[in-house]
Amino acid sequence: MKIEQIYTGCLAQGAYYIESNGEVAIIDPLRETQQYVDKANSENAKIKYIFETHFHADFVSGHIDLAKKTGAKIIFGPTATTDYEAYIAKDDEEFKLGNVTIKVLHTPGHTLESATYLLIDENGKNHAIFSGDTLFLGDVGRPDLAIKSDLTKEDLASMLFDSLRNKIMPLADDVIVYPAHGAGSACGKNLSKDTMGLLGEQKKTNYALREDMTKEAFVKEVLDGIPPPPQYFAKNALMNKKGYDTFETILKKGNTPLNAEDFEAVVNHEGALVLDVRTEKEFTDGHIPNSIFIGLNGSFAPWVGALIPDINQPIVLVTPIGKEKEAVTRLSRVGYDNTLGYLEGGFKTWEASGKDIETLDSISAEAFAEAFKDKKLNVLDVRKDGEYKSTHLKGDYVQHFALDYINDNMNKIDRDKTYYVHCAGGYRSAIAASILKARGFNNLVDITGGITALQNTNVPLTEYVCPTTL
Repeated sequence: MKIEQIYTGCLAQGAYYIESNGEVAIIDPLRETQQYVDKANSENAKIKYIFETHFHADFVSGHIDLAKKTGAKIIFGPTATTDYEAYIAKDDEEFKLGNVTIKVLHTPGHTLESATYLLIDENGKNHAIFSGDTLFLGDVGRPDLAIKSDLTKEDLASMLFDSLRNKIMPLADDVIVYPAHGAGSACGKNLSKDTMGLLGEQKKTNYALREDMTKEAFVKEVLDGIPPPPQYFAKNALMNKKGYDTFETILKKGNTPLNAEDFEAVVNHEGALVLDVRTEKEFTDGHIPNSIFIGLNGSFAPWVGALIPDINQPIVLVTPIGKEKEAVTRLSRVGYDNTLGYLEGGFKTWEASGKDIETLDSISAEAFAEAFKDKKLNVLDVRKDGEYKSTHLKGDYVQHFALDYINDNMNKIDRDKTYYVHCAGGYRSAIAASILKARGFNNLVDITGGITALQNTNVPLTEYVCPTTL
C-alpha cells in the first residue's frame, strides 16, 4: 500500500494518490490531471477510482477529465447528483483497491453529500481517513456552502456535529487524518499549517471535537466569525456538479502568444481584462493602463476568484517570460477558463511598442512615517478584519476594509483625495491599488513593506493584540 499527498500550496489543497497491488485511487484531484496518469504509468498501475469528498467550492476538481482519460469510476457520497456519469455510493459501502478497502462514511454538514473515506489496510485495520472538508487539523468545514439547499447553515452545522460524533470520533486514535485543506484555505477559519496528523491528537486539540461540547455550543462556535464565502465558491461548486471544458482545451486557448498590436486588439474588441501577474515591484515600476495586478508569487488563484466577479470574463495576461502556462493553469483551477492569450515577450514587448505606460507611486515606510507626523494623510488599510484588529495605525484619517470586499466598498473613499495604501507586506496593497486605479482612483501611493515595515518606524500604532485572543 502506498499513500501520497499531492499538496498545492497556493490553494492550500491536498489531493491523494493511493496504490495497492497495481490499482490506484485518486481523491480530490486537481484540474490538471496528466500528473496522476503519468505517476500511475510509471508504477505500472491503473487508476480504478476517483473519489470526490464533496462538490468543492474553492477549486475546480479534475475528476471529469481524469475519468475520460483513464476510464476510472467517479465516486461521490450519498445524496449527490451530477450532470455526468458518476457512481453515488451508499453509506458504509466498501470498494476494493488491490489488497486494501476504501469505505464510504457519509458525513453531511459541510455539504449534504460530504463523505469521508476510511482506508482499511491489508490486515483489516483502519489506517486513515480522507476527511475532505468535514474535518481539518484544528478545525472543521464551514457549514454555509450547500448548493441550492433549503437548509440553513444552522441545520448543516447540526448535521456536522452528528457526523463528527457518530462517524469520526469513534475511530481509533491512531487513525491518520488526511484533510482536503490546510492553513490559508477559506473553507475553515482556524486550519493548522500541518497537512496530516493523528485523529487522537485532534480529539485533544481541535475545539470542535471536545467531548463535553453540546450540539448548541458546537453550532454557535462553528458559525462564529465565519466571513461571507468568496463570490466564486458557488460558481466552482456548480462546475464540479455540472461539468466543464477539458483542461487541455482551456490551456490551448489561453497559452496563445500575442504581439502588442494583437494584445491591444483583444482588449478593445473582446473586452478582455489585462491581468498582470508579475511581482508587485515590477507592476509598480510600469504597467499597461487599466491593468489589474494579482501576482503569481502570492495566493494567486483565490485572489482572482475573490476579486474578478465574472468567472467568464475574457482575460489576457502579462506574465514573466516562461510563466505563461502556469498562469493559465492556475486560473483554470478556480474556473476562470476564458483566458485568450498572453503578451509575447512580456512587458518589455509593450515598452518596445511605444504604447502608453503607467506607474504606481510608492513610498518607503520610513518616509511615510516622517510625513505622517506632520500631515493629515489618508490611509487605507486593506488587511483582513482580524489583522486590523490586532494592530493598526492610529488616526482619524485611517480607513479599513479587507481587500476581499474592495468591490463593495469603493463608495467609501473619495476619488479626489490621496490615499496611502498598505497591507501586511505589500502584495495585497498593490492588488488593491491596481483595482482602484483601473476604476479611476488616480491619487494612490503604495506603502512599501506594509504594516511589517511600519512597525519598525515611529508611526503611532494601537497596542498589539494576538489574533487568537480576538
